[in-house]
Amino acid sequence: MAMAKHDDEFLEFASARTSHLFRTAYLMSGDWHQAEDLVQETLGKVFAVWGRKRRIENPDAYAQTVLTRTFISAKRKRSSREMPSSQIPEREFHEADATLRMTLLAGLAELPAKDRAVLVLRFWEDRSVEEVAHIMGASSGAVRTRTNRALAKLRGTLGDRLPDLALI
Repeated sequence: MAMAKHDDEFLEFASARTSHLFRTAYLMSGDWHQAEDLVQETLGKVFAVWGRKRRIENPDAYAQTVLTRTFISAKRKRSSREMPSSQIPEREFHEADATLRMTLLAGLAELPAKDRAVLVLRFWEDRSVEEVAHIMGASSGAVRTRTNRALAKLRGTLGDRLPDLALI
């Protein structure tokens, strides 16, 4: 009886959070399939500790932390550099939005994993410096420094393309 309740609670949590975790994973990885794998691995790790949920104050934040750390860890492995497809599945967007989106995704793809993770968490997830520091296991100062350096790299990568795209 207790096990069924445990499973039902986890299924409810996973159903509610999967799409949000997927969006974050996709922005970090830039690859649809890798994002799916990251979400699946994250949910597997969260499920493994779900029975001890009482010790987890905020399951949403815990899942976000697991996702981010799993992404960074996967990027350290040589095998993670393998890309099964060079094309992102087509979706319906306005032309200006699609061009801007693809330019930003290409710029993010050129950044190291930790830089991408910081920018996605800070600006896509709209998390505070302290939250990002906690998720990444770093100090607030390190997150600020990494954010500034990552933004400078992204601006350097995008060059003059971004202002033109923003006006379209």
